[in-house]
Amino acid sequence: MLLEAIYHRPKQNWCYAYDERTIHIRIRTKRNDVDAVHAMAGDKYAWDQTVAYIPMTIMSSDEMFDYWECEVIPPYRRLKYGFLLQEGDQKLWMTEYTFLGEPPADPNRLFEFPYINLIDVFTTPEWVKDAVFYQIFPERFANGDPSINPVGTLPWGGTPRPDNFFGGDLQGVIDHIDYLSNLGINALYFTPLFTATTNHKYDTEDYLQLDPQFGDINLLKKLVSICHERGIRVVMDAVFNHSGRTFAPFVDVQKNGEQSRYRDWFHVSKFPITVENGIPTYDTFAFEPLMPKLNTENPEVKAYLLHVAEYWITEVGIDGWRLDVANEVDHQFWREFRQAVKKAKPDAYILGEIWHDASNWLQGDQFDAAMNYPSTNAILDFFVEGSTDAEGFSHAIGKQIAHYPRQANEVAFNLLDSHDTARLITLCKDDKSKMKLTVTFLFTFTGTPCIYYGDEIGLTGGNDPECRKCMEWDPAKQDHDLFKFYQELITIRLNHRALRTGTFTFLSPAAGSTLLAYAREDDNEKFVIIMNNNSKVQSTTIALEDSQFEDIRTKKSHMINKGLMNVELLPYECLILKAVRK
Repeated sequence: MLLEAIYHRPKQNWCYAYDERTIHIRIRTKRNDVDAVHAMAGDKYAWDQTVAYIPMTIMSSDEMFDYWECEVIPPYRRLKYGFLLQEGDQKLWMTEYTFLGEPPADPNRLFEFPYINLIDVFTTPEWVKDAVFYQIFPERFANGDPSINPVGTLPWGGTPRPDNFFGGDLQGVIDHIDYLSNLGINALYFTPLFTATTNHKYDTEDYLQLDPQFGDINLLKKLVSICHERGIRVVMDAVFNHSGRTFAPFVDVQKNGEQSRYRDWFHVSKFPITVENGIPTYDTFAFEPLMPKLNTENPEVKAYLLHVAEYWITEVGIDGWRLDVANEVDHQFWREFRQAVKKAKPDAYILGEIWHDASNWLQGDQFDAAMNYPSTNAILDFFVEGSTDAEGFSHAIGKQIAHYPRQANEVAFNLLDSHDTARLITLCKDDKSKMKLTVTFLFTFTGTPCIYYGDEIGLTGGNDPECRKCMEWDPAKQDHDLFKFYQELITIRLNHRALRTGTFTFLSPAAGSTLLAYAREDDNEKFVIIMNNNSKVQSTTIALEDSQFEDIRTKKSHMINKGLMNVELLPYECLILKAVRK
């Protein structure tokens, strides 16, 4: 055994309380280097009476490591533990300090989870596990009330630019709520709705006012009420990292300079504020002068923004927040933000926009989830770009799953495109078969899937601003086959809990292969999903324990012969097989 590869710490994703009774323990070993791992666990005050060896299983792997996991229900909500690692005839016991060739005589040298304090348990909203999100860019979804169009509004369906308007509004969403219900989604994510100067509204002018081009607060209340009546949750977008240049406190700083009472609301390095050689003399988002960075350590700023967070929940009844540029805001602000939001609505969803490893924000004291861009990248690399094989894809996904506690993975916000990226059908070069296969993985993967408005009817578009086209409402120009495909996938996911919160296991992904198979399983159901990510017909053989599977779409039976299933798949075909258990 390569001892240098073995890793564990009694914190973060390596040892955590999953719920009020259960502790999850993980350990890392070199890939294919260890035959078996057991957690040796017991109560520190009754070690001899409670110690037990609990088998661990490989939860995921990457190119270098295997990640083992087990769960323990300690009798007294506290735990002392170590590990027994076996490779052939070799046995090693791992304590917090060293490796031993025999069981440790002193349990005090083991790792410890001191106590499951309920207030410390990372709890995520149950409803998010069952959610299928639909992202709406309000300015481009539907124009339901032309009387509130901004000056210079263009006819619907024109070419999107960074600075033009087409009059999308909240009445347009209400007018098409039957369309959304018919699609089957049960959660909406709106990009910003607050008063701002741009079409994207990420340059907030007033955090307590709805932009008049979208409607007023009463209309938003009506929309939220209609959604809730239909079982649809509503999440709004907020930018607490920076405001817009027309935000009243920043206007005051521009006017009064060092004498402004709001000077400490921002990070100003030089007065009067200006832009020198393309770089503002105050901190901003990127180097954008229109977006001055807020000083969230300032007590007044903090109090104002926390009031904003509570206001839209208590006044309108929204169900959560998506937080823009979340990784550039201080952690202490987010800790207080979570306390304020969860006090206002305990099951509110707090989602951070983080494009990289979000572990530091997913410890139970800040966000419930992050936008899962690392998985997005892995999915696109395999299914769309073809830049990695099935083995490499499994490594990328396995590594990502191992980074976070299970409760964070269960509510991870999984997306394939958004207002910040090119659209999926465009990335697939209009290959609908490839797009469908990619979307099928999204809907059978751990976490909550999100559809970017228009994907379901074949809306195209490259990177911003092309990805922000007006929604197509002419039935003759909509792809109805694609819409039906999304409907079917949503129904399948919502009808089978194992596809939402069951275990996720890759089934022998091979180097150089474009064939992918994985299993989703809970106490009631088991699914095996087999995909041919290739333009040619391919065959594969998969070892399985169950004797019979049924394709849940075609109802065709697949028998297992001597523990093996042989299947032939057409180009870009996917089989979603459910074990037949009597």
